Amino acid sequence: MVQTIGMILDESFPPDPRVENEANLLIKAGFKVKLFCLGKTTNNEFYNGIEVCRYKASGFVMDKLSALAYTFPFYKNFLVKRISHFFKNNDIDVIHVHDIRVAQAVFEVNRKYSYRVVLDMHENRPEIMKLYKFVKTFPGNILINLNKWKKKEEKFVTLVDKVVVVTEEAKQELIARTKIKSSKVISLPNTPLQSFYEEFSTEQQILDKYKDSFNLLYIGETGLRRGIENAIEAVALVRDTIPDIMLILVGKSKDDTYLKCRVKELSIESNVDYQGWQNPSSFASYISASNIGISPLIRNLHHDTTYANKIFQYMAFGLPIIVSDCPAQANVAIDNNVGLVHKAGDSRDFADKIIELYENKEMYNTMQMNASTLIQNSYNWGKTGVVLIDLYRNL
Repeated sequence: MVQTIGMILDESFPPDPRVENEANLLIKAGFKVKLFCLGKTTNNEFYNGIEVCRYKASGFVMDKLSALAYTFPFYKNFLVKRISHFFKNNDIDVIHVHDIRVAQAVFEVNRKYSYRVVLDMHENRPEIMKLYKFVKTFPGNILINLNKWKKKEEKFVTLVDKVVVVTEEAKQELIARTKIKSSKVISLPNTPLQSFYEEFSTEQQILDKYKDSFNLLYIGETGLRRGIENAIEAVALVRDTIPDIMLILVGKSKDDTYLKCRVKELSIESNVDYQGWQNPSSFASYISASNIGISPLIRNLHHDTTYANKIFQYMAFGLPIIVSDCPAQANVAIDNNVGLVHKAGDSRDFADKIIELYENKEMYNTMQMNASTLIQNSYNWGKTGVVLIDLYRNL
């Protein structure tokens, strides 16, 4: 029976909400979790019950060299020495690998130990890397071969005992592509902790700031691939119908300069409020102050098979959602009657959906009730996390 789980994360910790939530879930279920991670210093500590074994790594190693993990052996070699130390000095029963970037180093070390391995794919790494600027521009476009990353991913899932993905859509895509057995894969979405919507405080100044407007809320990175330009254009299209419309953007990206220019071009400066990155403790206040939560992702294979965590955060406080037609998030909205779906990249359709929710009070109220009920009954970490506990109890 599994007693101690050795988690492998080739990033700094904390913060990493998925890693922390999984570890805490397993600890509460009676398992021990020892976490290998990287950091500014080499040290061991307990963090919220997790035994953290931190190995020193520079920012260059974590940010630059890691991107070349499947181009040159340098990153793998760097990790092999440290993972070997971690394996040698800790009694563990199974390895839980967070994402594919570190996987090859784990497999090399594990030849000596033959631990069972669970591969936790936080995202479709080869697909999302297509969207990264450093991959699309020189020298990354020469050095980084994403076909090689995809082949590595497809090989790794055949070598491990279990695979964890974030949505049912990601599970079905992976099975169709790699032909692995369905029973080998579980879906574990990044749903909110109950404490997020049960133990919170609101900041009155945020509530007061937006009390006289009809507010669309977006939380997260504001890059173009997230569809923020379409949200801005939709606001311009609905302003005559909803004069007090306000788009609240809690987050930022390198695309903000361009997006702010679009706001100015459309003469809607008074209808778009850039808040930049804010402490997550303020999210409850922004959501409580808003009327609709949005996730206008642009279509691609990664977005089609993942959830934006924000949609669950919105719904936890009873916000109806408007999302683009990326299947994973669209299915949540449609199947549970918690929001409307617009065609990705179509600002006019997005605007029409805003007006529909604004004008149809009965629909709005129904979706509002359905949203909070869905989170309380199904889409919270206490409910969705059971599959991970069952995985380890039956491994």
